[in-house]
Amino acid sequence: MQEINWTALIIFIVLFALITVLGFIAAHWRKGDLDLLHEWGLGGRRFGTVITWFLLGGDIYTAYTFVAVPALAFDAGAIGFFAVPLTIMLYPILFVVFPRLWHICRRHNYITASDLVRGRFGNRWLALAVAITGIVATSPYIALQLVGLQVAIAGMGVSGGGYAGDLPLLIAFIILAAFTYTSGLRAPASIAVVKDVLIYITAIALVIVVPMQLGGFAKIFAAVPSAKVLLPVPGDNTTGAYSIYATLALGSALGLFLYPHAITGILSASSGQALRRNAALLPGYSLMLGLFALIGFFAIAAGVSAQPEYASGFKQFGNNFAVPALFLHSFPAWFVGIAFAAIGIGALVPAAIMSIAAANLYTRNVHREFINANLTDRQESQIAKWVSLIVKFGALAFIVFVPRKYAIYLQLLGGIWIIQTAPSVVLGIYTRWFNDWALLIGWAVGIGTGTWMFIAAGLAPNYPLAIGGYTFPGYSALYTLILNLVVTAVLTPVFETVTKKQADETVAADYRP
Repeated sequence: MQEINWTALIIFIVLFALITVLGFIAAHWRKGDLDLLHEWGLGGRRFGTVITWFLLGGDIYTAYTFVAVPALAFDAGAIGFFAVPLTIMLYPILFVVFPRLWHICRRHNYITASDLVRGRFGNRWLALAVAITGIVATSPYIALQLVGLQVAIAGMGVSGGGYAGDLPLLIAFIILAAFTYTSGLRAPASIAVVKDVLIYITAIALVIVVPMQLGGFAKIFAAVPSAKVLLPVPGDNTTGAYSIYATLALGSALGLFLYPHAITGILSASSGQALRRNAALLPGYSLMLGLFALIGFFAIAAGVSAQPEYASGFKQFGNNFAVPALFLHSFPAWFVGIAFAAIGIGALVPAAIMSIAAANLYTRNVHREFINANLTDRQESQIAKWVSLIVKFGALAFIVFVPRKYAIYLQLLGGIWIIQTAPSVVLGIYTRWFNDWALLIGWAVGIGTGTWMFIAAGLAPNYPLAIGGYTFPGYSALYTLILNLVVTAVLTPVFETVTKKQADETVAADYRP
């Protein structure tokens, strides 16, 4: 068993204590009435360009991202770099689409994407489908943040069998639950600043120090097996890894901002202009993500998987331990503490936002819509606070009692599910031509077909689509989104002849550029 790295652990605890204090103090930052859901769950919609940049960065670039992307490059090679073009495509979508969504939601005090769908199409069942999809897709995402935190804790030698080994994780999440309950979205917004500073310090140090230790980039790439440096050339009658790479990037870009935590970050901005500025500034994270993908190659060149002192970590976490092992191999204990704190805090920020987003969806689009339409503002806020606790500890229980691989499978499936809300949410802010019942059936077909593809592919997100003797392996989310749109477009004229179009709460003036 690996010995406890006391220097790293003490620095980790000090930095964790700092963000705990920040989390509780955040309740008084830009103070508002936290008995109002938009104050607790959206920070009063008052975050400017800088805070929104940190918040959206904390939303998108999670602890699991900075563990899993290098791990994918470490294991599968070049395919892991799909995350870089993903973000390049992502930010034009943010620039064009989401200021428009922000403006409509601000005008009508919509808290969630489902609020927008309910107001736009007047169909509470379609809004419920969007809400349930968001909650179900987000829950395993929260659980995977715990994997990043577990990896960091285990890397410092704090591990053990049974429930005692999960005690540090439990303590961290009790802290998270407490300051999220008291401070709402203000807590992760303030902590995101610390998290991103630590992440940038860590990434820059890795890219400078490790190549110097290993003799430069030429020697690093020479040490990586040639099969991992480039995508394999497709065989006859198939696009092979090329279409997997392209569809993963495009499908992920189309779906990423549809996650409830991303929309929560967007709706917390003070203006549409703040979002446009962020679309211009957030590519700074893309540079960092490219550097983190390279770290997978650094770990190969350093040979960390063959070193016996890291064997227990790789046995417990698989390739996800590649990054912690590289830190332990390449840096002194004090810097390891900083790096692992960056990973740990990088888990808490998105986990907090995700739990808040799920709570907003339940409160507004399930409880208020179907259980008690006469909630007071204080009751609405209180329900959201309690639901955020239930969601967090549900994710914790999932990690403790269920094999970790199932959280990974569900998160991969969640990406296929969440993109099915795009016709209602994204196209809905540009046109009302689509019939609400056709949208609901298209959503159901996309969800059902996507789930079937995922299972048929052996619980993997990529499906080998066969057409006319050719095979196009690709991301099931993109294929099923196309099917969803086709079904919706075909059924819309049919339903328009037999159903009455519901009232639209929005007006033309809401849709300014």
